[in-house]
Parts: sequence; structure tokens; C-alpha cells
Amino acid sequence: MKIVCIGAGPGGLYFAISAKLRDAGHDITVIERDPPGATYGWGVVYWEDLLDTLYRNDRESARRIRAESTLWQEQVVALRGVDKAYLGGYGYSVNRAPLLAILAERATELGVKIQYETAVEDLADYADADLVVVADGANSRTRQRYQEQFGTRVDYGNNPYIWLGTERVFDKFTFDFEQTPAGWIWFHAYPSAAGISTFIVECTEPTWRGLGLDRLGDAETRQLLEQVFAGQLRGRSLISQSRGKPASWQRFTQVFNETWRYDNAVLIGDAAHTTHFTLGSGTRLAIMDAVVLAQNLYEQPETALAVKEFDEAGHAALREAQIAARSSMAWFERADRYTDRGAVEFCYAMAGRHGIQRPWQYQRYLARQNLVARKALRWAGTGQRWLRARRRGEPWR
Repeated sequence: MKIVCIGAGPGGLYFAISAKLRDAGHDITVIERDPPGATYGWGVVYWEDLLDTLYRNDRESARRIRAESTLWQEQVVALRGVDKAYLGGYGYSVNRAPLLAILAERATELGVKIQYETAVEDLADYADADLVVVADGANSRTRQRYQEQFGTRVDYGNNPYIWLGTERVFDKFTFDFEQTPAGWIWFHAYPSAAGISTFIVECTEPTWRGLGLDRLGDAETRQLLEQVFAGQLRGRSLISQSRGKPASWQRFTQVFNETWRYDNAVLIGDAAHTTHFTLGSGTRLAIMDAVVLAQNLYEQPETALAVKEFDEAGHAALREAQIAARSSMAWFERADRYTDRGAVEFCYAMAGRHGIQRPWQYQRYLARQNLVARKALRWAGTGQRWLRARRRGEPWR
């Protein structure tokens, strides 16, 4: 089968790997408009379920990704940097640049051809391909060109946000909400590489404009944010550039498509659907799309039927995640309505943004605020990681 993948992000590259592993006879080419190593953004987070999938699907790339990943334990939510509350759990994070390098190297090893600095303008250029996998992100130019055929709807969130890095290393997934004369502004931070953390700043539009962030340049923006979050940054600087142009303020792009297939093309990952970054599911969903589509093509001899099944089952499976993502985004757009309470109550409101919380969950949450209970939960998490790693045959670290 001749397959063309548009976009060398996690979805496109991992699909190429997954399809080649299932049938080495596939002729697969990945086409990317940017040069090698160009990636905009910092780290991405994932959890044990994705790690299990990676090890089942391709142990070789999974091993390399895990080696580049950083573990974080617990979540801490702070108001004004000093009033804190805690949520349990742990996860992993990996910088986008090494993630993409690992996937590109693995795809090349399997015989996938990657063409960088090549723009795709029209699907008609690949009419001879059996399948075109469109994986060029939330702002997919290919999808935009055929938006009527895909039934595309694109909405935008209200809150401006900017994706930065910092030399301050956070060992926990950290939220910090700071009050300024113009209103509340906050960050989400987590470790993403040795000596570097991802640092996403968000606020409402009135706060953004009131602080002058709509007018400031890159250096002035970083300087102001370093002042606002000085306590949490502990003298460390913010970093804007990550192997590309300086970071810019954005509004989250919500992508919906009535169908993910048209002619010989199929959408996957953010080109097909997006979930708000406060859920941390974008990369996981793109990789799951890649695995499911590759498996469908392997099991179903008719390409059109395999893609149809992927489209229909994918829409059904994604419904719950998209509802949770919309709820999460909406909560953060109204976060200042909850800042009149202490961190413990504020944190519980944030934790419940995805749905109804039962009374017993509140009691369990209060117990987790105790230092002894938190230490016990960390030990339990260590045991869970050891068990999951052993099942995967992964070296313990």
C-alpha cells in the first residue's frame, strides 16, 4: 500500500511506525513543512496507560521515549504562591524535541521516508496514494482547504495563553494563581527535561489587556511574567524560544469535524480533534489514533472500510474526552470566581471541574492534605509504578 502522511508530529510519525511494523511492505512517506528539529512548544505529559500502549505497540521506541521522560509526583495548587493544597497522582513528561527525534529515527529505521521542508497544498497531488493520513495539527492547512468535505468547525477559547519554558525545575505538577492590579493570572508547570520545566501562563482577556501583555514584545513579556511569578520562579528566568520562533500568545483552538475521511484522506490527532491543554491528552489521543488506524488497516483488507470503521468508532470513543475538555476550559475561563476562598476549597473546585464530586470524595481529598497521608500515597504510587514497569518488562528507574 502506498501511504502519504502529512505532518511529522507525534501522530503522523507514530502512525508510520505502527503501519510499518504491521506490514513492512507498505510504501510510506511522511511530509513535513518545517525543517528537522523545528518544534514549537516544550514538554508534553502522559500517564501509565499511554506507556503501556507504547510498550505493547513498539517496545524499541517506547524504551527510548521512557529514557527521555521525567517523572513528576503529586499536583500542588497555590494561591498567591503561599496558600497551597495538594492532589495525588503522578505522571510523566517529555520534551517535544527529543520525542519527535526519537520517532523520526525509529520511522527511518523501519524504512519510512521523511521529506522535510515540503509544503502540501492540495490532496490532488497525492491522488495516486492508497491513503493520505492528514496529521498536521490543529491548524491543519490541508483540513482547512477541504473544510466543507470534512464538515469542519473551529472555535477558539476566551483565555489568552503562552507556552514557555523555565530553568526552575518543578518536581510536582504545579498550578500557581497570582493576583495583580489587573486581575488574576496563573501558570501550569511541570518538569519536561533535565534542568528545564514547561511553564504555561494563562489569564482572562481583561487581565491580559490590563497588564499590557497584548502590546508587549517578547523580552518585555518575559520580564513582566518573571516579576509576577518571582516567588515561584525563585530567581530563574523564563525561556521563550524552543528550536524555533519566540513563543506568542494564543487562544486554544477547538477543532470538530463531522467526518474524518474524504476521498483517499483521513484526519488523525489534532487535525481531527482537539482537547484543551489542561487535560494533557493531545499527544496521547494522537498516538492512540495512529495505533488504531494502523491496526484497522492491518485487520481489514479494504482500505475504505478500515478508514470508515476508524472514523465511526473514533468519534464515539472521543465524545467523553471532548466533553471533559470543554468543561475544563470553561472552568479556567471563570477561575477568578473561585479565588475568594482558601487554597483547599479552591483546589477542590478545580479538581471537580470535569463532573460531579461525591461527598466521600471530599473527605478523601481533605485527608490527602495531611503530610503523612501524602507520603503514604507517594509510596503507594511508587509501588504501582514498579508493578506496571515489571509487567511491561521495563527496567525500573
